[in-house]
Amino acid sequence: MEVDEERSDFEKEEDEEDDSVSEILRDRFRLSAISIAEAQAKRSGMEISEPIVACIADLAFKYTGQLAKDLELFAHHAGRKSVNMEDVIVSAHRNEHLAASLRSFRDELKAKEPQSERKRKRLSRKDDKATASVVQIPEL
Repeated sequence: MEVDEERSDFEKEEDEEDDSVSEILRDRFRLSAISIAEAQAKRSGMEISEPIVACIADLAFKYTGQLAKDLELFAHHAGRKSVNMEDVIVSAHRNEHLAASLRSFRDELKAKEPQSERKRKRLSRKDDKATASVVQIPEL
């Protein structure tokens, strides 16, 4: 029975540690959001009240948490353990302007990436000979 108590104490410590990390992350995110909002207000020659800035920061934090969950689900649905750029683009499907910007950004990244560094499957000699007569069609 002592083992169960020790284990539950250990689990409690882990939970407390996770909570403290989450609080630190939330606080840092909030400070960044407040800084951005104040800088934008200053650039626009506007004043913004502190409660409004705090509300925007909290909403942004909640939104990014939900976005992270959605991205994780998209990757899991595709049978992957990590999120990729396509998951991010799919997450923006309700905002066509954002989705178009993300696609453009993806295309710019692909254009900058040298061909030799792109991931390609290694073909066996048999497959290599078979594909020698196949014409490769570039991605659009």
